[in-house]
Amino acid sequence: MEYKFIDKVSGVDTQFTNETIADFLFLHLDQFGDKKDYILKCLDFVFAPDHGGFVLVSYENGDITGAVIVNETGMEYYIPENILVYIAVHRDQRGKGLGKTLLQKTMERAKGSIALHVEPDNPAKKLYEKLGFTNKYLEMRLQR
Repeated sequence: MEYKFIDKVSGVDTQFTNETIADFLFLHLDQFGDKKDYILKCLDFVFAPDHGGFVLVSYENGDITGAVIVNETGMEYYIPENILVYIAVHRDQRGKGLGKTLLQKTMERAKGSIALHVEPDNPAKKLYEKLGFTNKYLEMRLQR
């Protein structure tokens, strides 16, 4: 398994474009995912000159096996510096430790705190808790 970090410093990758990463996430996030357009907007944030973040892709034989998108908030203390927006592992690779490896590499790369949103019935919740993530708040949203 190989891993590649992509950010605005390294530039948009020719092997793994925003489109291919979004396609992978849309397919493998299952019921916990978003519309492809939303995933593309998240990727745009990573590469925007006045924003930031990074993408981590795992791959084998040129095919994506896992992907993570982290947006940097530019804040600290009252809002975590990083929001892990998307993480997914290919269906055929689940249960082999790839999700844990992706999360560990993400934690090593991110500067500062990391927040993420997880549904209560998502099996990945146990992994997040094992790696030190806690639930300090109940998230509430006003959708407009």
